[in-house]
Amino acid sequence: LLARFISGLPHGAYFGVGSIVADKLADEGKGSEAVSIMVAGMTVANLFGVPLGTSLSSMVSWRITFLLVGCWGVIILYYIWRWVPHVEGLKDTGFKGQFRFLKTPAPWLILGATALGNGGIFCWYSYINPMLTDVSGFSVGSITGLMVLAGFGMVVGNLVSGRLSDRYTPGKVGTVVQALIAVVLLLLFFLSPYAGLAALLMCLCTAGLFAVSSPEQILIIRVAKGGEMLGAACVQVAFNLGNAIGAYVGGMAVGFGYRYPALAGVPFALVGFVLFLIFYKKYQAKY
Repeated sequence: LLARFISGLPHGAYFGVGSIVADKLADEGKGSEAVSIMVAGMTVANLFGVPLGTSLSSMVSWRITFLLVGCWGVIILYYIWRWVPHVEGLKDTGFKGQFRFLKTPAPWLILGATALGNGGIFCWYSYINPMLTDVSGFSVGSITGLMVLAGFGMVVGNLVSGRLSDRYTPGKVGTVVQALIAVVLLLLFFLSPYAGLAALLMCLCTAGLFAVSSPEQILIIRVAKGGEMLGAACVQVAFNLGNAIGAYVGGMAVGFGYRYPALAGVPFALVGFVLFLIFYKKYQAKY
């Protein structure tokens, strides 16, 4: 448990720094797409890494999976040092200056939309396996393939969202995607007994999960002037907070049946949509 806690510590900082570096290295007008490509690493991990790790754990030992992840981390550390170009450091605003951006409503709207939007999805996603087997009628053996399909949705949603955010605006894309997430969660509640529709809606919902991530990441950097590093990390804190709250609420809904976590996620997603919409209407023109 202690090792798990320690391994989770760099998550927010790594994605925060990675987002800033990607934005700085991007061509003019391509910042959102660059951030989406950086975030794509997490979606590819869900597409290939999770099924591979699960298979290795079941065939050999879970210790082999952990050993490979540890060794891979050392290799990645080396190649980041060798390949990632040097970028100019952020202006030092002091310790208090890092928090100054939190005095305005704009970042709180983004962080709230992130936490609640992701919370809505994780109400359902935390209990997706029993929903697919007990409600949709899929066999236990087909779950690995379905998780690959879910990962494919994440990859596509993330990359498409990055391009659309540069073409339109991150606020507009985030608002529309968040609305679609609420609709898909509601459809999952009603249509999950139908296997084909359940698989399709699962793919759409996981696509939405990462389609909203790039706009959130790029927007928080833009609104957190003087505290970009903290802001970029805060959006990951909001993401993980939403995961935890969503899983807890979804667990309470499971008592009514495995369809109900999706229904429990709808109010979260709707509030996330409202917060995104307020940001878009009031602040998007500035950023």
